[in-house]
Amino acid sequence: MREWAWAKLDEKAVEKFSEDYKKFLAKAKTERETVKYLIENAKKKGFKPLEKFDRLSPGDKVYAIFRNKFVLMAIIGEEPLTKGFRVVGSHMDTPRIDLKPVPLYEDSGIVMFKTHYYGGVKKYQWVALPLALHGVVVLKDGSTKEIVVGEKEDEPVFVIPDIAPHLGRKKQEQRKGIDVIQGEELHAIAGNKPMDPTKPQEKDNVKKRILNILEEKYGIEEEDLVSADLTLVPAMKPRDVGLDGSMIMAYGQDDRACVYTSFRALIELKKPKSTAIGMFVDKEEVGSAGDTSINSRFFEYFIAELIKKTGMEADTSSLVRTFINSKAISADVNVVMNPLHKDLFDAPNTGLLGRGVILTKYTGRGGKFMTSEAHAEYVAWIRGVLDRRNIPWQPGLLGKVDVGGGGTIAMFIAERGILTVDLGPGVLALHAPCEITSKADIYSTYLAYKAFYEEE
Repeated sequence: MREWAWAKLDEKAVEKFSEDYKKFLAKAKTERETVKYLIENAKKKGFKPLEKFDRLSPGDKVYAIFRNKFVLMAIIGEEPLTKGFRVVGSHMDTPRIDLKPVPLYEDSGIVMFKTHYYGGVKKYQWVALPLALHGVVVLKDGSTKEIVVGEKEDEPVFVIPDIAPHLGRKKQEQRKGIDVIQGEELHAIAGNKPMDPTKPQEKDNVKKRILNILEEKYGIEEEDLVSADLTLVPAMKPRDVGLDGSMIMAYGQDDRACVYTSFRALIELKKPKSTAIGMFVDKEEVGSAGDTSINSRFFEYFIAELIKKTGMEADTSSLVRTFINSKAISADVNVVMNPLHKDLFDAPNTGLLGRGVILTKYTGRGGKFMTSEAHAEYVAWIRGVLDRRNIPWQPGLLGKVDVGGGGTIAMFIAERGILTVDLGPGVLALHAPCEITSKADIYSTYLAYKAFYEEE
């Protein structure tokens, strides 16, 4: 345990995989964009919509999309589905800044976007940062307008302005660190040029120009923003970190590191013994609530359809039997030791950057509240899978007791009766606009998921 992962890995393979991973991170910054990426690339590997099949046979590759924010994929195995499947589940949502339904207002000659942050963020990290606008606007006739502004070099970006240090001492320095920037101070600049510069006193003169741009470029009226999913994300591309280029800095690696590695592991499978399933869900960062989260009954529907189309009766008994015979990995990241804040970590139970994928027996908070603790027998089985393949791995928890803690989708998978454990790479600066991972850990994670699918 905790040997250098680089000692066991092919460096050329690690670098090649990392370049592909960075391209994915640059292209897929929202759930919808991630779904689009996954489906486009799955189709290239022979995956087809589930509804296209009346009968499924070993080796068939299928996928199903639910409301553009939940994807399930499967490669049918040689054994009957009721003997159990293998599923790796990850989440596509990330901490971010969402626009409110009525976002636009003008004040002091500046048009601003009202926002509401999503997930566990340190709000002060999102100010004075170049941001890109991503998302969709759905019109009353049902047509959809896709928007991405700020990713290209010649495009404008958006920014949440901070207070000058000359002025902010009393207002900010007396606040606690977590409240230095408050939620209603996370408004982003959207424009400053008036529609008619000859009328400086005209009300909403700048806002009129912004609305005119939205109408001319996208066919959007102000009221259409009520039915929109628009979000602000860092307008930065993934970059290598360090003189040795051994790490990756990028937005959204929690949990798209696991999305990409598990997706690659799945689509590269041939004909598995047990049916292999990739599950990519939404809403984990806000407690897994909603119809596109892991708690959606779409999961049960998908499994029932697989059972039925492989020639068995998809009643309640067979569905439950399938679940309790199955094995799962909750594919989510963990923290690694931060050398600047070592007092927050229990060293023997904390992962280290560059030492391989992290096996997490349980998450949760003080008293193991709101968690799924993997059984010792299942943890031992996972250890055996990794060791037999010489895959770098290490144990890890999310900080000291009563200091750290958090949740994943593990507890919700386990509630179906499926053997479940958390397994994923470590992240430095977790939930920051720019998170840091080790290339060796990312590649080790991919190998771990691949081994899980292939193990008999």
